[in-house]
Amino acid sequence: MDATAVNLLLFIFSVLLLYKGSDILVEGTSKTALRMGISPLVISLTIVAYGTSSPELATSSIASLQSHSSFSLGNVIGSCLANMLLVMGISSFVKPISVSIGIIRRELPILVIATILLILSSLTGYLTASTGVLFLFAFIIYLIFFVRVARKERMKVKLFEGRDGKTWKYIALIILGLISVILGAHLLVESSIYFADLFGVPEFIIAISMVAIGTSLPELAVSVTASLKGESDISLGNLLGSNVFNILLILGICSIINPIFVDQKSMLSEIFLLAVTLSLFPIFYTGRRISRIEGLLLVIIYALYLYWLKVF
Repeated sequence: MDATAVNLLLFIFSVLLLYKGSDILVEGTSKTALRMGISPLVISLTIVAYGTSSPELATSSIASLQSHSSFSLGNVIGSCLANMLLVMGISSFVKPISVSIGIIRRELPILVIATILLILSSLTGYLTASTGVLFLFAFIIYLIFFVRVARKERMKVKLFEGRDGKTWKYIALIILGLISVILGAHLLVESSIYFADLFGVPEFIIAISMVAIGTSLPELAVSVTASLKGESDISLGNLLGSNVFNILLILGICSIINPIFVDQKSMLSEIFLLAVTLSLFPIFYTGRRISRIEGLLLVIIYALYLYWLKVF
């Protein structure tokens, strides 16, 4: 078997490993949190968002450690766009998604602020270690703010009765999920870089398209499932929360590991991400739902963006 076939199999296997690993991670973390009496609101919009963003975190961090910083930036921007256009589009096409006023007034504006912060920080041409510290500081502020909001809105949580000794099993799931995600991320980076070199395609393009779609599979699985179950807040909260995690936490860590160069295509993609995020305000406000037609439109815009990447 030649190297191309081997790397193609590794790429497919790594995506499956990331998908299943993040699923196990979310399961273990959510069950552990429930046993600790944490509000379902916190679980769905922070822990689940963290779990579905873990492939991007692992992939981008490993790429930065290997001095492939443009790969890290492409993966984050691509994943954010895939979440907003591809995943949200498919989820709402499967079943129209209702939008709560809290999402419009709180989560979406926070994501807009995070995206603007990314663009302003990129104007110098580099995301440096000082930028990373700023992003992580903003991320901590975000978590503190969200926990305070969650306390005000918290619902009564029914704790598991008794101590049946199963907590350790959920902790084991967390460890297994993390191992799977890290291993899958390593294989994904290695195989993707091989194909970038093979076809003479810049790493940024591979990361923002093929890799980004692969690492967004957990968000797709969670959001579509939540949409089918009528859990619209979980579906949208997962996507918006994941994007905040991607920008502030992942790019914060990666830029501290290694400075990230921001070229023209990266900058234009960041501006496009802001435009997409701002366009969600009128979509969310019209009938307070995302219709099937709007979902299809989002997917078409994503396809046109991928075509632009190819010809630019």
